[in-house]
Amino acid sequence: MKPGWFRFVFVAALTLGAVEPTNAQPASAKAASGLPVPRFVSLKADRVNVRGGPTKDHDVTWVYNRAGLPVEITAEFENWRRIRDWEGAEGWVYHSLLSGRRTATIAPKGKNKDELLSLHDRPDASGPILAKVQVGVLGSVKRCNGGWCRISGEGFDGWIQQERLWGVYPNEKLE
Repeated sequence: MKPGWFRFVFVAALTLGAVEPTNAQPASAKAASGLPVPRFVSLKADRVNVRGGPTKDHDVTWVYNRAGLPVEITAEFENWRRIRDWEGAEGWVYHSLLSGRRTATIAPKGKNKDELLSLHDRPDASGPILAKVQVGVLGSVKRCNGGWCRISGEGFDGWIQQERLWGVYPNEKLE
């Protein structure tokens, strides 16, 4: 597990390293909440303590400092959720610190962190480009058709190839 200081700095700066979207599809298994696990959610609060286990008696292993970051719920225990971030680090958070609002970060391909990706006016690479976004940009997921997702954020709104996002599953459809 990485030191909490690094995690805090990462979240504050919103700097991303190499990101490989998970190839796992949401399972149909239901957990304590009655919802499928795994599933993507986002952080509800600007400060989220991540613990080593599913109680307040467990130590805080790091702190996220940015509401809206996407995380994947990988397990549930009563009112606690084990989450995984884009780096693969896992820990436990209290359920009320998570939101069902879907967000995603722009993921690099390989090691190119300086890449600019095009947002199009429709889910088609031949469509007009509306904006260019950097790797690591955070946006709200409006919908996905299984190959493309419409995302929006401060100063942008458009379609991007789904494989370039961390926070949605490959081929996932969202309305």
